[in-house]
Amino acid sequence: QSQLVESGGGLVQPGGSRRLSCVASGFNLDYFAIGWFRQAPGNEREGVSCVSSSGGSIDYADSVKGRFTISRDNAKNTVYLQMNSLKPEDTGVYYCAAIVQSPGPFSQCSLFKNEYNYWGQGTQVTVSS
Repeated sequence: QSQLVESGGGLVQPGGSRRLSCVASGFNLDYFAIGWFRQAPGNEREGVSCVSSSGGSIDYADSVKGRFTISRDNAKNTVYLQMNSLKPEDTGVYYCAAIVQSPGPFSQCSLFKNEYNYWGQGTQVTVSS
């Protein structure tokens, strides 16, 4: 069946780095935009980064700009989130999500969670000394 599986979370010291992976099975990521979201206890799920199906459009939340990098390897059906200079406020469960999107030069991605209809189960990232 179709699913998204996140991995790569764990305990990281402030200032450290971590790379998350999102592997899709049962569908081809060539035709999906992908978003990364996170949710801390007591908070709403927020958009962190996204990439369009073609890879031509990328966006980041202001809180992570300059520190996080999203990338995709469609041959491996995988999307990555490289997280550098991690802060305690980056702590939370990180989810990847997908929405069908025909690839093209003008395709855009979104950081709004309501626009995605496929979700992984999440991976915990804890930034603490």
